[in-house]
Amino acid sequence: MGTPNDERMNELELKLTFLDDAVASLNDGEAQQTRRLLQLENALAELRRELASLRTSLADNVQDEPPPPHY
Repeated sequence: MGTPNDERMNELELKLTFLDDAVASLNDGEAQQTRRLLQLENALAELRRELASLRTSLADNVQDEPPPPHY
């Protein structure tokens, strides 16, 4: 059996290993979240462009129609 200092050192090394794994896992998760956020931002920008295009198209169509008959 090792000395108390050896046991403490082993315990600290084990805890450090777990902490390193936890930090690596959190970093991976953050990277995935960042990629997903960028994808969602791009999708939102595309949807905004499509919506603006549809609004312009609809406005043009309404202007081309004759006015409705008055009652």
